[in-house]
Amino acid sequence: MKINKMTIWYIFLSLILAYFLILTIIYFSQRSLMYHPSTNNFLDENKLNHKIEKIRISSDNELKAWYFKKNENFKTLLFFHGNAGSLENRIYKLNYLSKLKLNYIIVAYRGFSGNKGNPTEEGLYKDARAAKYWLNLNNISDQNIIIYGESLGTAVAIDLAKDHKFGGIILESPFTSMLELSRKYYPWAPSKLLLKDKYETDKKIKKIFSPILILHGKKDKIVPFEMGEELFKKANNPKYNYFIENDGHMIEFNEDLINSISGFISSLK
Repeated sequence: MKINKMTIWYIFLSLILAYFLILTIIYFSQRSLMYHPSTNNFLDENKLNHKIEKIRISSDNELKAWYFKKNENFKTLLFFHGNAGSLENRIYKLNYLSKLKLNYIIVAYRGFSGNKGNPTEEGLYKDARAAKYWLNLNNISDQNIIIYGESLGTAVAIDLAKDHKFGGIILESPFTSMLELSRKYYPWAPSKLLLKDKYETDKKIKKIFSPILILHGKKDKIVPFEMGEELFKKANNPKYNYFIENDGHMIEFNEDLINSISGFISSLK
């Protein structure tokens, strides 16, 4: 069967049109692909085994947060969660963290846990600064704050930490940049041109001079382990890692992990 030139051109132009249509859809819907406030990526909904204070933090809108004060002489962990789910989804982690010589505060970003607003890179950074400011207003100095970032929250943690000298930084399943992740998931798309929220953590981590602990599972299928490894190499000393052979993106919170975090906290001044 002979195909004439007009048919070939028609097919070619149709493919080009379809390609640009797909790119247009991705461009305008990318934040709904990136942020999943209603998604529950965790296995169950545990109950808190310790008492917390439910507070509100002022950013562009009010943000829901949970505050656990164990001892005023302990450092306070400021927890930034990942791109999916609610505060309740982190209860199993908080139950483990409450065993440590730590206070903690976990804050829900704009658009998460029923908060008003829509998440964006700059918006999340602003929410993080608001949470730090709340701690400072409550007489907790930067040196007595440990920043904890989970997945997407590692980018939020790194951005905040590059401008302040905190007591310590803990990064769980961190990534080098959203651009690199986009290239992993959409290798056929011009991500550099399309991407609105870039989260360039690989460029910022060199500006951090607080002690760092990086946690990452070697079988992570969402954020490649190599990204955590690369960030560890770029980080300034003192730095520590807990790289787990058989864990994926959702690192198992167990006694080994808690002992590693506890050891890191004990090493801080």
